[in-house]
Amino acid sequence: MSHYLRPESKAASIFFTVALARRGDDLLLREIERLRQAVRLTRAERPFQIDAWVVLPDHLHAIWTMPWGDGDYATRWRLIKARFSMGLPRGVARASHQLRSERGVWQRRFWEHHLRNDEDYAAHMRFCRTDPVLHGLVETATEWPFSSFHQHTPLQKVG
Repeated sequence: MSHYLRPESKAASIFFTVALARRGDDLLLREIERLRQAVRLTRAERPFQIDAWVVLPDHLHAIWTMPWGDGDYATRWRLIKARFSMGLPRGVARASHQLRSERGVWQRRFWEHHLRNDEDYAAHMRFCRTDPVLHGLVETATEWPFSSFHQHTPLQKVG
């Protein structure tokens, strides 16, 4: 079994993709308020900056900047996923889900990419903004209501 070591970064900006266990489902949109509440509660306990966030029917993308000296984004995702899943019907739980008392709502892991420089940051911001268009959900990115880009459209990292 492989053993993945996350980089030790101070105030890192990281791009994430997090997906539901059942691809093709629209649970994230149907339960958008549940997701927002899970994020609010988690940020209240373990702050982090949201630079970008886009929710699609069965997955989401986000860019976070972590607080200086705190690289524990895995715990934050665990809390968000658990809080979102609480009270939902159980999904199809594999043995690995049952072993860990998971509900089978989310894919077990998430994809992360530590942003290396301003160009990498800008490229992933553009990706977050345009992904609903790439999936054929809307004609223009500004039409998609489940995105942080209605509040602002930064292409450069602030701060």
